[in-house]
Amino acid sequence: MTVPRLRDLVRRRPGPVDEDFAGQVHSELALDLPDEDLREDLDDCLDLYEMGSKPRCEEVEYLGLLEDARDRIVRGG
Repeated sequence: MTVPRLRDLVRRRPGPVDEDFAGQVHSELALDLPDEDLREDLDDCLDLYEMGSKPRCEEVEYLGLLEDARDRIVRGG
C-alpha cells in the first residue's frame, strides 16, 4: 500500500494574499506553537513535516493548526 506524501495533499495558494493579514494569522499561530515547529512559510511547514516525528495526537493537532491557519490566509479572513 502506498502512503500519500503530505506535499501531494497540500493545496497551494490560489493567488496573492494580504501580507498584513497573513502576518496576523502567523503571529496568532506562534502563540500556540513552539518556535521550532513554526517556519515563516506555512506551506514549508507542511511540505517539510515528517509524518511520525511527533506523537500521533500532537501530530494531528499540529497539522490541523497549520492547515487552518493556511486556509484562513487563503480566504482572507
